[in-house]
Amino acid sequence: MLSRRLIRIKAFKTLFAYEGSHADNALAAQKALVESCDKVKDLYYFMLNISSSLIRVAEDKIAAGMQKFRPTEEEAHPNLKFVHNRFAALLSDDPEFGRYCMRRGLQWGEYGPFVRHVYNSLITKDYYRNYMASGEDSFEEDCRLFSCIFQDEFEDNEELESILEDMSVLWVDDLAFALNAIIAGIDETARKRVIVHPNTFLKEDDKDFALRLLAESIARYDEYFELISQHLDNWKSDRLVMTDATLIVMGITEAVVFPTIPVKVTINEYVEISKYYSTPNSRVFVNGILDRIIQEKIASGEVVKQGRGLLEE
Repeated sequence: MLSRRLIRIKAFKTLFAYEGSHADNALAAQKALVESCDKVKDLYYFMLNISSSLIRVAEDKIAAGMQKFRPTEEEAHPNLKFVHNRFAALLSDDPEFGRYCMRRGLQWGEYGPFVRHVYNSLITKDYYRNYMASGEDSFEEDCRLFSCIFQDEFEDNEELESILEDMSVLWVDDLAFALNAIIAGIDETARKRVIVHPNTFLKEDDKDFALRLLAESIARYDEYFELISQHLDNWKSDRLVMTDATLIVMGITEAVVFPTIPVKVTINEYVEISKYYSTPNSRVFVNGILDRIIQEKIASGEVVKQGRGLLEE
């Protein structure tokens, strides 16, 4: 589930917190990193679980309309296409999905007002109206509707951000990734007609990568921080932005410890992360210092890449 970039971001945040708190328990930091990664999977399931809650809101609205003394024509003869959506039904009937959400407390029951706000928003959208009016009646169309819902209704939503912050301090930053993963999962469900149950890590060596990257960065932090200080031009180390220092330490560590990851990939990844988690000038600074130090370590033989073209790339 987690991309390598998100793994690096999680490791960066953990390392930054570890060094900032002057902690001395590297195993606890590694445990915190794994828990942080697992929380992304929880967010995936929590957001996906709103599908059934939206169906229940629609059912309640239909029931209330039909119980009126003088219902309108639409209330008396409602369009049931949404409440019979087969993707939502498949999700509700999936025992593994239900057990996971129940066990982890990933329910929307106490957030009814927000679910109703989402429903009232989506029924005004063209994609919803087109779905309800469409003559097509297929599982694929039902999946496409929920793909549109997850694309359109949840990003930059202050009410949702408040809910997520209350549940986990990690979730607001992870929301965009989780929504993209959900959309990809719905597309796969449309093809396979089964609910996709993602693992936290795409491959087992991704977990090993995360834990080793953090452990080695902790072990080498002081050494590499001093090395960074020696490469500063007219800039004292006590004025070095700590986010930049942490990213460069991790970049050096990755270049040294992981021989199958191309140098260019490593530098590009930490430069990209600096755009979002450091200062406006960090991109240039991180790129320059990290490239200079890695090139020196290549020349000294400390950075050795395995595989054709890896060093040049």
